[in-house]
Amino acid sequence: MVPQKIKLSSFRNNWYAPESRAKILAWYLINRFFFNTCIPFPNVFKVYLLKKFDSKIGRNVLIKPKVNIKYPWFLKIADNVWIGENVWIDNLAKVTIQSNVCISQGAMLLCGNHNFKKSTFDLMLGEIILEEGVWIGAQSVVCPGVTCKSHSILTVGSVATKDLEPFFIYQGNPAEKIKERVIEK
Repeated sequence: MVPQKIKLSSFRNNWYAPESRAKILAWYLINRFFFNTCIPFPNVFKVYLLKKFDSKIGRNVLIKPKVNIKYPWFLKIADNVWIGENVWIDNLAKVTIQSNVCISQGAMLLCGNHNFKKSTFDLMLGEIILEEGVWIGAQSVVCPGVTCKSHSILTVGSVATKDLEPFFIYQGNPAEKIKERVIEK
């Protein structure tokens, strides 16, 4: 039996229509010029733009320069959230960020993947939830469908491929639970 091969020429994702082409293009330009730039535009201005594109944004949200947000209409951010430089929120599906979450420099939230078992390499989507008090370390990756539960930590350069338990620290690729997170007063 001859094994099947991937046929990228057969890839179709026309079922996926996250918004009108005009809205996607408008957001692409705004994202490029006001978010994914080295210019430190005021947070109040960035929050205003996100809300204009249907994001739900809480109070005291800090968005550093060079942040790339795919689709703001799939983004919900609560209060007191920090998003560091070079963060990529590739939210092809819904991303929920609860209060007091820190997403450090260069981290990636990836809501899309491909089905490597199908010759057509179909697009697969999964929502991401970062619960209250989560810290996503620099250069780390949260994969589609993952929930980082309350006060969990994903350490620098780690990859979360499954849910993180509350109040635990995870490290590695794939990330494994290494110890309990104890918060001092």
